Amino acid sequence: MSDSQHIEQIRVWQDPVPRSGEQNMAIDELLMTSVSDLSVLRFYEWSEPTVSFGYFDKLAEAQKAFSDDENLNYVRRWTGGGVVDHRIDLTYTLVIPKSHPLANLRGAESYRIIHEAVASALNDQGVDCKVIAENAGDGNAACFENPVAFDIVCDNGNKLAGAGQKRSRYGLLHQGSVVGVKASTQWQKYFLTALGSKMIDWSPSIDLLDESVRLGEEKYKTKEWLTKR
Repeated sequence: MSDSQHIEQIRVWQDPVPRSGEQNMAIDELLMTSVSDLSVLRFYEWSEPTVSFGYFDKLAEAQKAFSDDENLNYVRRWTGGGVVDHRIDLTYTLVIPKSHPLANLRGAESYRIIHEAVASALNDQGVDCKVIAENAGDGNAACFENPVAFDIVCDNGNKLAGAGQKRSRYGLLHQGSVVGVKASTQWQKYFLTALGSKMIDWSPSIDLLDESVRLGEEKYKTKEWLTKR
C-alpha cells in the first residue's frame, strides 16, 4: 500500500458471538451505513453451516454447487462475488468511509490493494501465495474453485482468498474470505500491519446489534431476498 492508501486508524471488532448468515449480513450492511470517519475491520464466525452467494448470483446455482449436502443454510450477500462455503474459511469485513482514498478507487484496484495486504499477511505467516493478475478459473459458481483477477492463490494455483465488494454513498464494503490460515489471531495482526493501521479495539452498540436481528429477519432471511434473481 502507498502512504495515501494506508488506513492509519481502524476500529477492530473481534466478534465473539457466532451468528446466523442473515444476521452476519445485516451487521455488515449496518456497519456500512453507519460508518463515520474511521474504518471498521470485523472478524466473525457462523453459528450454523452456511454458504453465502453474491448479490448477482442465483440461489439455485449456489445450491447446485453443494447439491450433495442438504444441511446447509444459504444467504445472499449485499456484495458481489461467487459462492463461498463458510464451514472452511476465516471471514472478515472491511468497511472504509467515503472520505478515504481507497473507497474512491475503481473496484478492481481497491480489490487488488486489499488482497495484497491479505497476501502479505499470509506470507508473513509462512503461507506461500500471490495475487494473480488475471482470471484463472473455469467459471464454476463455487468461489474457491474459480479464482479471478486479484484473488490470492498458492503455488499450485489453488485459491486461498477471495472477496465481494459494494460501493455506496457511505463508502466501500469489502467482505473477504480466507482459507489455509494456520493461526487466525496471528494472521489478523499481520493483516493490520499490512494495512498500515493502528488498531482501536471496538464493539458496536446494543442498538446496532438489535437492529441487525430485525434486518436479518426482515430482509436477508426472506424468500424474496434469497430468490430475487
